[in-house]
Amino acid sequence: MPTDNANSAHHPPMLLEVVRDRIRAKHYSRRTEQFYTGWIRRFVNFYHKKHPREISAPEVEAFLTDLAVNGKVSAATQSQALSALLFLYR
Repeated sequence: MPTDNANSAHHPPMLLEVVRDRIRAKHYSRRTEQFYTGWIRRFVNFYHKKHPREISAPEVEAFLTDLAVNGKVSAATQSQALSALLFLYR
């Protein structure tokens, strides 16, 4: 009977797993990890779970605009979301 570890070897890591690994490799704080992964999850869900590779720059801008206009978030919160997305795309 295969173990979970054997099964995990057969699928590529999930996006948020990769993001967490990179955040930890850069020694960012646990709080930053929580914020970044939260914003990335919200961004992907905004586009109905489309992979970020398939989301264009104008769509990123539309997401950030939607946060300000419809989400009525503060400039600081919008900036935090932008930082998470910059991390994701870099």
